[in-house]
Amino acid sequence: ENLLLELFVQVGRVKSVYMPKDKVTNAHNGYGFIEFLDIVDADYAITILNMIKLFGRPLKVSKSSLNNKAELSRDVGANLFVGNLDP
Repeated sequence: ENLLLELFVQVGRVKSVYMPKDKVTNAHNGYGFIEFLDIVDADYAITILNMIKLFGRPLKVSKSSLNNKAELSRDVGANLFVGNLDP
């Protein structure tokens, strides 16, 4: 989580980082969510960081489906999905 935070704060104002973990093994599942304070920062992060290699694997950065719920509640910010993380 700290590595993702350090990577994404380079392109925008990050509100939170969440990486779901397996309940049995307590290892992360190979994906995470980054919440930005501003949708412009989130769009910039997608443009800059999508397909950037992290430990030899290209990150897949896209808008999260959680964004639709946030827009309905008028929450400020944007959620990004980050996939292809090494578990």
